[in-house]
Amino acid sequence: MSTKLFSRKQANLLWLLQQQQPFSSSPSLLLHISTISSITEEPPPLTKKKPNPNPEQQLLNLLQSSNDDDNWKENEQQLLKLLSSISPPRLPQVFRHWKTTTSKALNLLEWIQTNSPTSLPTSQSIVYQAICEIASREKDSHLKLYHIFQTSKSHNVDFASTLIHHFSRRGMIDECINVFNEIDPLLKNTHLCNILLDVLYKRNRFVEAKQVLDEMLQPESTFLPNDQTASIVFPVVLGKREESEEEEENEAWESGNEVEEIVGLVSKFCKHRVFPAALALTMLITKLGKSGHSENAWKLLHVVMDMGGTVEASSINSLLTGLGRENNFQKMCLLFSEMKEKGIKRDGKTFGIIIHHLCKSRRIDQALQLFEEMTKEKEDGDVTATPDIITYNTIIKGLCSVGRQEEGLVMLDSMRSQHGYAPNTVTYNALINGFCKAGEIEKSRELFDQMNEEGVPVDVITLNTLVDGMCKHGRISSALEFFRDMQRKGLEGNAITFTSLISAFCNVNNLSKAKNLFDEMLNSRCAPDFIVFHTLLNGFCRAGRLDDACSVASKMESAGFLLDVTSYNVLISAFCKKNRMDKVYEILKVMEKAGVQPDKVTYNTLIASLSKSGDFERVHKVLTRMTDEGLKPTVMTYGSLIHGYCKAGKLEEALKIFNLLDSTSKVPPNTVIYNILIDSLCKNKKVEDALTLMEDMKNKGVIPNVLTYNAMFKGLQDMNWLDKAFELMDNMNEQACNPDYVTMEILTEWLSSVGKTEKLKSFVQGYLDSVK
Repeated sequence: MSTKLFSRKQANLLWLLQQQQPFSSSPSLLLHISTISSITEEPPPLTKKKPNPNPEQQLLNLLQSSNDDDNWKENEQQLLKLLSSISPPRLPQVFRHWKTTTSKALNLLEWIQTNSPTSLPTSQSIVYQAICEIASREKDSHLKLYHIFQTSKSHNVDFASTLIHHFSRRGMIDECINVFNEIDPLLKNTHLCNILLDVLYKRNRFVEAKQVLDEMLQPESTFLPNDQTASIVFPVVLGKREESEEEEENEAWESGNEVEEIVGLVSKFCKHRVFPAALALTMLITKLGKSGHSENAWKLLHVVMDMGGTVEASSINSLLTGLGRENNFQKMCLLFSEMKEKGIKRDGKTFGIIIHHLCKSRRIDQALQLFEEMTKEKEDGDVTATPDIITYNTIIKGLCSVGRQEEGLVMLDSMRSQHGYAPNTVTYNALINGFCKAGEIEKSRELFDQMNEEGVPVDVITLNTLVDGMCKHGRISSALEFFRDMQRKGLEGNAITFTSLISAFCNVNNLSKAKNLFDEMLNSRCAPDFIVFHTLLNGFCRAGRLDDACSVASKMESAGFLLDVTSYNVLISAFCKKNRMDKVYEILKVMEKAGVQPDKVTYNTLIASLSKSGDFERVHKVLTRMTDEGLKPTVMTYGSLIHGYCKAGKLEEALKIFNLLDSTSKVPPNTVIYNILIDSLCKNKKVEDALTLMEDMKNKGVIPNVLTYNAMFKGLQDMNWLDKAFELMDNMNEQACNPDYVTMEILTEWLSSVGKTEKLKSFVQGYLDSVK
């Protein structure tokens, strides 16, 4: 083909396209051809006569030239002729390109329906859509759109979905609902309902949406839900609403009725063979589990399974997680078995969830059995599921938690060799913690060095584990040195690090070092927590450094921590020991002002201190207040009173209180109370009464200790009652009550002076035989 001929054909095609331009759908093609034409050797012939416009263009020209309806009505024959030559699907394009008003467009449509109905057999609804586009560009478009709808109804034309779309774009939701309600029920279908549902949910019109959905879900409904319905509804159930509704929606999940309604909704969908997609089902189950409704999540999953819906491992894993959170291991095992029965593939996460729960419950052997089942090679050479590094770490941590850290090392080797997983920070932290708890600090340090050699990041958990392990096993200096080394390398400690070190130095009474660490903590970016303050407060009180203790309490309050009853009790006890009762009463007033109620420990501390000083009048006031506040005296309360009266030489008062223990208070006396009374009776030469009291101990099942026997031996020595002493010595050996240096001192002095050394040797030999 010659270049000239090719060029001429291009030009002719360009001219044809230009004549079709009002209805052209390929402007890019037109541009492309015109570009090619511009570089051809020869322009198209200019002498060729242009053909007449096509019928659609002619009809559009006729309508555009008419200023009112009468003009085009005068040309009825021409209109009818043009309409008969236009393909019906092309007629809506004429209306779409006609620059007119809604009323004129409706008049033309009415005229066509009356005079040329054959032109509209398949295109009436599309013509109405075109007229809607005209109306949407006019003022009061919502009124005109609604007028179009009423006109379409009179001609039994269904274009409600288009009208609902137009109204929804303008936020006219009530009009959308009116359109839906006015449609002939026979014209309603699932597609239309889905459109309206989507509009209502997006505009937060949940009440109206529920009404539409309930109608669809009825067994006798003619417009049943489908997968599209589910894709609209379930995201809303999952809480994907407007942000303004988010708080209310979350509160609704706390309601049991709301949750039951959700499960019921899914059940209704399932009855129509419409099931939630795997992702939607998983998200529903996850949300139910997190809000404490695992029972309903269980129902939901089994509704889908029992009705034949497809359930994937992800949905079951979500339910297993929720059940594990509630420690419902029985249902976890049942669900795990159901997966196998129903042929649902159990993946690595499924096994991992069960293994995690078993390890958390310290059922390590069961976890190892499940791990073996997971990794056992099948006949086809494959495995049931491949464990990931999280599962390995779970097993290693579980082994270390029950003192089987050596097996944890074996699992580490397996992790490397069988699956090529390199241990991470979690792996090493678990192993280091296991060996630290076992007191194998050197092995923990070896693992730490190995961790560094392999380039595994060290975190604050690693630091705290080693520091705490060293502190608890008496290597406090090493712990502090290790901490300083980590600080130099850029790893700052946190409140847990400082607490371990401060507690350790307090325990060895090195309060200067503890205070220095506390001050360092205050000056660093690491804010002390309540435990740190309480630890240091307790340490200073135990050491009798009360000014420092008060300083810590003041800093504690300045840091925003309110002292609790335990902290106040520590201070009260310390000041009582120093007999600083004025300060004690001051603290009690501060407690009352802060709204902190004294507890049994507070009152017992006060009663013990006042009894010791012989202030029995105040003791009884405190005791009365204690009972008035509903706190019952304990054995410690009565023990303090009895000890105070005995110390003050008021033995009769002490015995009265003792006799009240069983009769009114129903608080059984313990060994301490018996010892106080027996010692006091013996010192007052009432040895027979002491022996009677010791017999009472035996009858009530209270076991005497070495202090009981020492008090009796001293009393019997003063009375020189050898036979009774020998009897008690035999009882002491029978009860395997080991003598102490006081026992041996009393008996050696007494028996040697009366020539009974053989009896003493026999007693000592009996003791030696009992400890073999």
